[in-house]
Amino acid sequence: MDKIAVLGAGSWGTALSIVLADNGNKVHLWTHKQAQAEEINELHRNERYLDVDLPENIVGFSDLPKAITNVKAIVMVVPTKAIREVSQQLNSILDSRIPIIHASKGIEPGTLKRVSQMLGEELELYNAEDIVVLSGPSHAEEVALRHPTTVTVASLNKENAKVAQELFINEAFRVYTSTDVLGIELGGALKNIIAIGAGISDGLGYGDNAKAALMTRGLAEIARLGTKLGADPLSFLGLSGVGDLIVTCTSVHSRNWRAGNLLGKGHNLDEVLEEMGMVVEGVRTVKAAYQFAEEENVEMPITTGIYQVLFEHQKPKDVVEQLMSRSKREEMDDIAHLLYERYTN
Repeated sequence: MDKIAVLGAGSWGTALSIVLADNGNKVHLWTHKQAQAEEINELHRNERYLDVDLPENIVGFSDLPKAITNVKAIVMVVPTKAIREVSQQLNSILDSRIPIIHASKGIEPGTLKRVSQMLGEELELYNAEDIVVLSGPSHAEEVALRHPTTVTVASLNKENAKVAQELFINEAFRVYTSTDVLGIELGGALKNIIAIGAGISDGLGYGDNAKAALMTRGLAEIARLGTKLGADPLSFLGLSGVGDLIVTCTSVHSRNWRAGNLLGKGHNLDEVLEEMGMVVEGVRTVKAAYQFAEEENVEMPITTGIYQVLFEHQKPKDVVEQLMSRSKREEMDDIAHLLYERYTN
């Protein structure tokens, strides 16, 4: 039985631990909270995050060195704001290179670094090219119940991507591979912005027409920025693009949708974050994407509008009116054009 360390015992880290445990691995699930580790070991539960019984081959740890002792691979599922800190702790423990897979979705404000880039900067034994990203339409609640789920693992190191695929793939959890790390990471991070917008739309009482438009035009924004940065536009039509966008914008399982829904109902950002009680990655990502759009001179009106709601205290309804009154333009000037330019030149 191989040992796999999963760093981060939130809902997503716990769900991925279940997948790994189902595949016959002994999972070392690390949390910085000792009481949480004890709950995992004594009750085989992680009640705050998932309402399921955990397999007995998932073992909780609050001691990081012990959690990664003799493991075959490390899966990083900590919030993006903790990536650098945990990586620095790993430097004093790791003495050999083992595959590192991350399943965190976000961009660091200020530096505009993706998670694989942060890991490559902080981990002394690794380059960003060695890191594997796991992303796709995958609510933790459904993965934990073994509902059919499909994701992508991406890395420039094809051997590491294959290792990740073999670790996770089973009858309920299908895994594809890709080498477009940039596109897969950006799709997974930026869709959280659009999910906040979808929640705002629902909170305002708008219907399916508004949400469909928001998702479609949001995908165009994601592809516009991603392609400008060098990603393959086809990635945004795949699992970590349109697939993740659909599931995150249309489900009450989505933290980002729930946060947006509260904003649409009139709550301010501080109230929303207090009510949620968990990390809402899209809030940080809005800051980063807004900065990206300005620096790269990429038009992202939906992202800009959500930034105004979150950080400039604009009323959601006023932002919607601004978006609806923008100047006239053709529709097929975004993804279709990007694909045409990419594959006909």
